[in-house]
Amino acid sequence: MALSSLFKLSTFTLCLVFLFGTSSGQLSANFYASTCPSVTTIIRRAVNTAVSNEARMGASLLRLHFHDCFVNGCDGSVLLDDTANFTGEKTAGPNSNSIRGFNVIDTIKTQLESQCPGVVSCADILSTAARDSVVALGGPSWNVVFGRRDSTTASLSAANSNLPGPGSSLSALISSFSNKGFTANEMVALSGAHTIGQARCTTFRNRIYNENNINASFATSVRRNCPSSGGDNNLSPLDSTPVTFDNRYFSDLINQRGLLHSDQELFNGGSADAQVRTYSSNPATFSRDFASAMVKMGNLSPLTGSSGQVRTNCRRTN
Repeated sequence: MALSSLFKLSTFTLCLVFLFGTSSGQLSANFYASTCPSVTTIIRRAVNTAVSNEARMGASLLRLHFHDCFVNGCDGSVLLDDTANFTGEKTAGPNSNSIRGFNVIDTIKTQLESQCPGVVSCADILSTAARDSVVALGGPSWNVVFGRRDSTTASLSAANSNLPGPGSSLSALISSFSNKGFTANEMVALSGAHTIGQARCTTFRNRIYNENNINASFATSVRRNCPSSGGDNNLSPLDSTPVTFDNRYFSDLINQRGLLHSDQELFNGGSADAQVRTYSSNPATFSRDFASAMVKMGNLSPLTGSSGQVRTNCRRTN
């Protein structure tokens, strides 16, 4: 009787391992080793070409990955166009007229479909393109694991509620990242992504005209391209070296040259000040912590196993 019960318990445990194993924890570095061995080469070449043509694209592809993962996990949902059945994430407040790089993802997907039809997910493309973009602009590399599958739906409301905005306070940033499992230090490290790229006037106008914790000459210079009204889509760099992935962002914060309110919140007499100082004076530490946090980012609630699908077109479901 005891032996029979033990056998049943063991069988049940194995079933649980199988069931849960197919829905999570299936990402691996060699996922495409036999089905699409050229996947990383194809993505890297396409990203390098795109960044060479427009350096800002590196920041855009990194941001696209972040805006995908922070909504419902790294599932490629941010790439979906609206349909009759759902309104996607592209028109959400943090995304509308803001996120870009879809054409680069389309190009990569077309090349991969030609080489390995129906094999590589859009979510895996996003994760890899983000890493390759950082490397292309002089930043650190990290190991990307594969096996994510693509969502068959997207959520406008989730995008509006889960993505931290440019007017966020330090406590709101800490809370937003904590909800996704990140520590406050990891939040500061990931915020360092703003060492590359540009922002639209509408996202920082209030800061440069109404806030006091801002370098006066910096505010004056930025106002030239961001009038008090109009010019909402005019761009200004997020740090003083916007096409080089370095630690200048943190030095700028110490000098009260943060472009966004949410940037300067990281160095404003609060709990993140010490971490900003550390990254400002230790570029290697920032690079290490950023890479580590990006690995964690790429592992946010992926669809694996039989969940989701591998889209043949990243803009729509199969």
